[in-house]
Amino acid sequence: MTVTFDSNTAALVEFKDVSFAYADRRILDEVSFHIPRGKVTALMGASGGGKTTVLRLIAGQYKVDSGLATWKGQEIKALSDKALYAARRQMGMLYQFGALFTDLSVFDNVAFPLRELTDLSEPMIRDIVLMKLQAVGLRGARDLSPSEISGGMSRRVALARAIALDPELVMYDEPFAGLDPISLGTAARLIRQLNDTLGLTTVLVSHDLEATFAIADQVIVLANGRIAAQGSPQEVQHSVDPLVSQFVSASPDGPVRFHYPAPDWAEDLGFGAAHHTASLAEQAPSRTGSV
Repeated sequence: MTVTFDSNTAALVEFKDVSFAYADRRILDEVSFHIPRGKVTALMGASGGGKTTVLRLIAGQYKVDSGLATWKGQEIKALSDKALYAARRQMGMLYQFGALFTDLSVFDNVAFPLRELTDLSEPMIRDIVLMKLQAVGLRGARDLSPSEISGGMSRRVALARAIALDPELVMYDEPFAGLDPISLGTAARLIRQLNDTLGLTTVLVSHDLEATFAIADQVIVLANGRIAAQGSPQEVQHSVDPLVSQFVSASPDGPVRFHYPAPDWAEDLGFGAAHHTASLAEQAPSRTGSV
């Protein structure tokens, strides 16, 4: 199936009324949005809201239960294995905490997709790897192992690997998790800079409000299987939706409750409500007298 877009608003990825569930647990419920070319789109929301699932649906790891998910106008679910693998070669992925191969050097980690998926000569691979490492500021660390570099540096090496094949789309799954302020700021700046310099399209899953709002062009907040808010960072920040307001202000209670649904507290302890109330009343005088 092919979807036609206006040339001025062509989307690299589009979801139309997409639903998806793990067994009986509905994750996405008729969700619609598009990922515009050349922009940074952030997927945000509470844990378990379906953000990483969206990345897996884009990559074709999962197939939608209903609705339409497209990549460059083609229905992802309908792609043959050959076409899907070709599409994935145009996608880069930065996993949470980097996911580097621990037995390979920094250089060999970045060279891995080039050696596996291309017929380039080793001299050409060497030049490309050094260019990618230079872009993330780590050309001088090429001979180190992952155990010899910091967490922030590991994330940057993973970013160099993600862009090794010059993809059209780069997806980031929690790229800021566990980073110190300097490393976080560096990672955020790199994501924005590489997106603009290389003409990429970026999808960013993150819980870091400040860093994400600073670099995103579009923010999509997922909650309860649906889109709670969608727009520019400024529009989302000023949303009057209670759930979005709770998320942006980091309030502990609101539509997303602090307490997971549970039986009545007194009954869970083995007391009836009436007995519990009476017990509290009996204890009150003794407590008052002891003050």
